[in-house]
Amino acid sequence: MSFPSQQDLQKYAELVVRVGLNLCAGQRLLINNPSTLGVQLHVAPLVREVAKAAYKVGANYVEVLWGDEAMLKARIQQAPSGSFDEFSKWQTDALYELLEHGNGAHLTIRSNNPDLMSNEDPEIVGQLRRTYLEHYAAFGEAIGQNKINWLVIAAAAPAWAARVFPDLEPAEAEKKLWEAIFAITRVDQPDPTAAWEKHVQELQKRSKYLNAKQYAILHYQAPGTDLTVGLPQGHFWNSAGSTAQNGIFYIANLPTEEIFTLPHKDQINGHVSASMPLSHSGTLMEDFTLTFENGHVVKASAKKGEAALKKLIGTDEGSSSLGEVALVPHSSPIAQSGLLYYDPLIDENAASHLALGRAYKFTLKGAETLSDEEFQARGGNLSLEHVDFMVGSGKMNIDGTTPDGNVEPVMRQGEWAFDV
Repeated sequence: MSFPSQQDLQKYAELVVRVGLNLCAGQRLLINNPSTLGVQLHVAPLVREVAKAAYKVGANYVEVLWGDEAMLKARIQQAPSGSFDEFSKWQTDALYELLEHGNGAHLTIRSNNPDLMSNEDPEIVGQLRRTYLEHYAAFGEAIGQNKINWLVIAAAAPAWAARVFPDLEPAEAEKKLWEAIFAITRVDQPDPTAAWEKHVQELQKRSKYLNAKQYAILHYQAPGTDLTVGLPQGHFWNSAGSTAQNGIFYIANLPTEEIFTLPHKDQINGHVSASMPLSHSGTLMEDFTLTFENGHVVKASAKKGEAALKKLIGTDEGSSSLGEVALVPHSSPIAQSGLLYYDPLIDENAASHLALGRAYKFTLKGAETLSDEEFQARGGNLSLEHVDFMVGSGKMNIDGTTPDGNVEPVMRQGEWAFDV
C-alpha cells in the first residue's frame, strides 16, 4: 500500500481548504509555489485532492501554476550569463488577475529540495531570485496588506525527505516525512478541526496579553546573542488566524506555533546568532551571526553559505533590516520532535525567529491603507525579501521594556515567562 493513501491526502486537503484557507463559496483558488516558480509535479496527487475539496465548498475556479526544480537548475547551469533578467509575465498575470477579481484565495505548496542550489554560483542564483522577486513584488505587497485569504503548507518530496532522514531508504524517508507533516499539522488527530480551534484559542490568549503590554523594546539574550529590537507604537501581535480585507478569517501557515509582529526598522542593535540552519532558495546557511547598528546589518558571517547570506542581505536596502519578530516556545511540538526540516515554514515554528526584509502591514494598526512612505515613517520595513531565520533555543531569555520603562520577563530558557 502506497503512502500517503488517498484518504490521508483527502484529510489533509479538507484541513487546508476548510481550516487554513477557510475557502468560501464563489471564491477562486490559485495554487502556486513562488520560490520555484510553480508547484512541483510530484505534488499532483495532493493538488487534485485540494481542488476537489475546494469545489466541494463552492469554489468557482481552481487553477495551478506548475514548476520543475530540474528545469530551474538547468537554467542556472547552462543559460547565457546575461539572460537571468528574462521573465514571462504569464507567471504573475494569474496572481494579479486573482487580486483584480476581488474573490481570490492563494495557496502555496512547498516541497523544495533544500540543497538544490548549494553548489551553484550564488551570484547567478541571486540574479535570478531578484528578477522574480521584482515581478512578484506587487503581489507580496497585497499579501502584506492582508487583501485576501492565503496559506502556505508543505508536502513531502524525495530529495527533501532524503535530507531530513539521510539514513533511511528513499521510500521509507518519504513516508516518515509525510507522517511528520501530518503530525505537526494535526491531520493525524481524530478531529483535526477541533484540535486547531483549541490551538488557535491558546495562541490568541498570548497575543492578546502582548498587545495589551505594547512593549517598546525586546531584549534577546542567549549564547552568541545580545540584541535589542524596538517595536513601533501601534504594533499588533498576530497569532494563528487573521481576518483578511475580504472578511474571511484564515490561518496563513500550517503548521503555526508563533506569535509575531513587526520591529521598528531603525531600532535594532547588537548581534544575533542563528540557532538553526536556514535553507533558502536551494542553499543551506549554517552557524551564522548578524550584527546590527541602527536597524541594518553591518556584519554577517557564516560557517557555510556565507556568500548566499550576504547576497540575501544585499538584495535591496530593506533586506539588511528586519520585518518580523516572532516568539515560539522551545516546548513547541516541532522543536520537541527533534527533527531539522530544512524548510523555514516548519523550522520557524520550532524556535523564536526574526525575518530579514519586508514587514507585513497588517502587523501595524491602521497600516493596511498607508502608503509605503507613511508605513516607513512609522517604522515599517519594505523589501522584496521576507526570509525567516531561527534564533530561539532552550537558552534564550527575552525581556520586554514597557513604554514607561519597566523591564519584564517575556521568555525564560525558551519558555513563556507569563501566564494567561
